[in-house]
Amino acid sequence: MQATVRIFDPDTRSGSVFLDDGTEIPFGAAAFDAGPLRLLRSGQRVNIALTDGLITAITLSTFPLPEIGA
Repeated sequence: MQATVRIFDPDTRSGSVFLDDGTEIPFGAAAFDAGPLRLLRSGQRVNIALTDGLITAITLSTFPLPEIGA
């Protein structure tokens, strides 16, 4: 699923994204650390993996999502 970064804090490696319908979903460091990224910026398009409404992985829209638990 794709989303747009709303905010990202590089110190905590957490932030939130907007889904295309405007829903805001927060993510923690674990979701950010699941991928290869070092930084995100507001407005950036990303791919996210959701499990039970929580973001479990986030990466750039041009990168594949990592396989969680593989």
